[in-house]
Amino acid sequence: MNDDDDLLEEKLAASSGQNGPGDRAKRAEAERKARAAKKLRENLARRKQQARARRAGEADETIGLPAAKTDESC
Repeated sequence: MNDDDDLLEEKLAASSGQNGPGDRAKRAEAERKARAAKKLRENLARRKQQARARRAGEADETIGLPAAKTDESC
């Protein structure tokens, strides 16, 4: 994740020579995109960890679950 932060800093440093009115908006947009990408990566990692934890446990019981009706549970 530090690589992404470094890339963002490089982009900001490269564009810091410009002082036009759109420069601030471009920087803000780049920062928003970087934050969103970081949040998405964190969310994906969290979901993968949850899936791994579920696989490690026992299988869910289908008795009593309306969406998991089988012939013997009707």
